[in-house]
Amino acid sequence: MSPVPVRFHDPGAKIYDFSASALVRCPRCDRIAHFERTAHPEPRVVCRSCGLCRAVNGCDRPPLWLRAGTRHGELWAYNLAHLDLIRRFVAASLRERGPWYEHGRKMTCVARLPAWVKRAKNRAEVLRVIDRMRGSVTAR
Repeated sequence: MSPVPVRFHDPGAKIYDFSASALVRCPRCDRIAHFERTAHPEPRVVCRSCGLCRAVNGCDRPPLWLRAGTRHGELWAYNLAHLDLIRRFVAASLRERGPWYEHGRKMTCVARLPAWVKRAKNRAEVLRVIDRMRGSVTAR
């Protein structure tokens, strides 16, 4: 008997839902820092390790912390919520979306993932990379 499939229903989240705050590399100490796009009066980078709190231009955001290369391509996420959504999508053997006639929900962030991430034959490798990325945040 085959195992029960893990279900994933696409919540319809767009990439903009996760881009307001991101985990980035600190420009000063090269450790994990927090980038806040919606901070007032302008976006800023805050680092707990070295105490950096600097306003930055939105285009000059430091590189993302949650990024890793695989033999197929690079996988990245803005924050842990984004990474968790990608992990739940990849781990699921049954992926459900809303009906085709609903407008505005066609290109969600999981629908925009590259084909190599969506393939079942790459599932173990992608999940291993995602767990390694999560471990880099929680170990610090």
